[in-house]
Amino acid sequence: MKNVQISYELFILLLRYHFADDCSCEKKIQAELENKLDALVKHELYSKYKTAPTEEERNAARLKYLDKQGVPSSFRW
Repeated sequence: MKNVQISYELFILLLRYHFADDCSCEKKIQAELENKLDALVKHELYSKYKTAPTEEERNAARLKYLDKQGVPSSFRW
């Protein structure tokens, strides 16, 4: 099972939410978790791009990674 690191700020927000019943930080927690999920997806796509066994799979992963990063098509090689 893999481990995931989170920021100190997110950790404190999660503690406040779960142990202090502070629901005011719910939106911030959701935004931070979405950012973390996006970062994990980008990392996974980059890893697939670098380790894919065939050229077609590498190119497909590279294109997905660049799309996720927001790199315009005119800027790609």
